Amino acid sequence: MQWETVIGLEVHVQLATRSKIFSGASTAFGAEPNTQACAVDLGLPGVLPVLNEQAVAMAVQFGLGIHAEIPEVSVFDRKNYFYPDLPKGYQTSQMYHPIVGPGEVEITLEDGSTKAVRVHHAHLEEDAGKSLHEDFHGMTGIDLNRAGTPLLEIVSEPDMRSAKEAAAYLKAIHSIVTYLGISDGNMAEGSMRCDVNVSVRPRGETTFGTRAEIKNVNSFRFVERAIEYEVERQIELLEAGGEVVQETRLYDPEADETRSMRTKEEANDYRYFPCPDLLPVVLDQAYVDHLRDNLPELPAAKRARFQDELGLSAYDAGVLSASRAMAEYFERVKAVCGDAKQAANWVQGELSGALNREGLAIADSPVSADQLGELIARVKDDTISGKAAKQVFQALWHGEGESADAIIETKGLKQVTDTGAIEAMIDQVIADSPAQVAQYRDAEPEKRGKMIGYFVGQVMKASRGTANPQQVNALLKEKLDALC
Repeated sequence: MQWETVIGLEVHVQLATRSKIFSGASTAFGAEPNTQACAVDLGLPGVLPVLNEQAVAMAVQFGLGIHAEIPEVSVFDRKNYFYPDLPKGYQTSQMYHPIVGPGEVEITLEDGSTKAVRVHHAHLEEDAGKSLHEDFHGMTGIDLNRAGTPLLEIVSEPDMRSAKEAAAYLKAIHSIVTYLGISDGNMAEGSMRCDVNVSVRPRGETTFGTRAEIKNVNSFRFVERAIEYEVERQIELLEAGGEVVQETRLYDPEADETRSMRTKEEANDYRYFPCPDLLPVVLDQAYVDHLRDNLPELPAAKRARFQDELGLSAYDAGVLSASRAMAEYFERVKAVCGDAKQAANWVQGELSGALNREGLAIADSPVSADQLGELIARVKDDTISGKAAKQVFQALWHGEGESADAIIETKGLKQVTDTGAIEAMIDQVIADSPAQVAQYRDAEPEKRGKMIGYFVGQVMKASRGTANPQQVNALLKEKLDALC
């Protein structure tokens, strides 16, 4: 039987506010456990929540960024459930009237085509704390610093049909929220994570199969691997005559498998009801329009501009617009050197290779965009050769000079373009190579092109790589052919 995979994601994005969603406690990452949880976060008697206006603005910005409906009124609810790391016993969330309505996110598939994934809604809620299992000798510790941190939960429709589509969707969400500046998107620190809903059904069937939810997956690669394992598990189970049980599962990256955590709850198991301590959020059109007017250029628009205005390929435009930091770096390099294609080649080639080898983000690059742009400009104006440019790049990477020009001068890498100087070197190489000259003279004309490489190599060696290769080739051919 042929099976079809059906995937939906619930992406939790930690918003980049300085304080929590209902209190003034700090959201800074890395503090000592339980030093950033106040009475409001803990739900102690007599406290009242106050909604963080910046969290509302960020949620609306995301909705505008995915062309979603922005309801005039949204309402907070209490989600009652036993949370071991949320001491008040309920989570303040939005169930029935979320702040962001239906929208869509465009993803790029492996073949270069695009697909729209529908977003059902996005809602604001508070995060829970964190259970700690290490170093407690069989007991569990609780760190409540994260309790009350503002989250935007983005719920997709079940529109994805493969693990790679799901990863592409998650990357697109990551790009949007980081471009908007509403989250740092740091998955290692928990700023972005997702729950993955996976089911399978016979190909051609329209009814959904029973889904399993894989909780709190925190990397693009793990999302792919978790889905691939879960799809295989469900297919094997069904083909053996079994049934898939609706449940919550956890992904273990070390064992590369999903494991059952608990039977999946339904919405009514949470006993939602409107939060009595928070008024409905009412957004007027002027407020929404103000936020819309101040949106930055987002990934899809930037990708299209890179292709239409700068003449980049769809692949190059996609890579360079994937992150805001990468796009801004590339555009600065292009502005300095004046050549979009060469800027794209160097950023994706030499620079990205060095960053990957060192495990660095582009924001931490030892070579600034201005330095790289100047280096490319020196290749374009024939100050240095392409080979010498790589030496200059390495010197910039290791901090051996403040600029490409300074390194070129210090290392004597300036390209020799003086025709007289090049001719003198060529004449000397020809005089020192009588056997090779005789072979060249006696060869068939169509074979001489390959033989000239020896002479080019000798001239470049004599010039210590500084002679202009194009001039060397042209002058050598002229002088050697004159001897034939």
